[in-house]
Amino acid sequence: VFLSEKRDYFLNLIKDSRFKVIPSDGTYFQLLDYSKVTDESDLVFSERLAKVNKLATIPTSVFNANQEDFKQVRICFAKTEETLNAAAKILNSI
Repeated sequence: VFLSEKRDYFLNLIKDSRFKVIPSDGTYFQLLDYSKVTDESDLVFSERLAKVNKLATIPTSVFNANQEDFKQVRICFAKTEETLNAAAKILNSI
C-alpha cells in the first residue's frame, strides 16, 4: 500500500506532462515513455536529464539482451514528497 500511494502521488503530479505512463505494479520504479519529448536514445536522454536537470533516471535498454531502445526510462518513486515534487516539476517543464 505504501508504494502504491507513493506511485499514485507521483503520477498525479506528472499527469499533465508529455511523458506517457506505463503501468507498473509491485515495484518502486515507474516506467515513462518519453517518445513525445525527444527522439534521443534512452542512454543520451537519461544522461542529459542527469547532467542538465539533476534528475536521475535509468534507461531501459540496459536491461535487455539486444539493448533495444523503447524510448523509456525508469524513475524511482520511493522518495520523500519533497523529492517527488521536485522531480515532477522538472518532468513537467520538459
